[in-house]
Amino acid sequence: MVKTVSITAEGKKDLEQELEQLKSRRPEIAEKIATARSYGDLSENEDYTAARGEQKVVEGRIQEIEDILLHAKVIKAGKKSKVDMGSIVSLESDGKTSTYTLVGAVEANPLEGKISNESPIGLAIFGKKVGDEVTLPNGKVFKIATIE
Repeated sequence: MVKTVSITAEGKKDLEQELEQLKSRRPEIAEKIATARSYGDLSENEDYTAARGEQKVVEGRIQEIEDILLHAKVIKAGKKSKVDMGSIVSLESDGKTSTYTLVGAVEANPLEGKISNESPIGLAIFGKKVGDEVTLPNGKVFKIATIE
């Protein structure tokens, strides 16, 4: 069974740009491999081994992105009364406010405030409304301040 991947329009655009950038590296990597191959014995050729390793990483990421895009379901953003995929949510606790965007697992990046719907915070806030209190597994209690 194929799993649908939830992704924002911005996340899809970012992946498409990354895919194009990776594909544009193919000729450069092929040139590195050809140059290293021309040095002769491949069994102890570090340049050849490094170039093949780089090719493997790039091709693996290309396949991963293509698979994500093939199974992507774009999350519709907009004003919502309940926390849903694509919502921008402000949480208050102890007088401090934290803002998160609820996204699918493939584009989650906590350092950018993008949390996965499968994360503890994502699971706790999903479906909640402004004013609701949520308790995380660590016992910390937050109040949902705003939903965009």
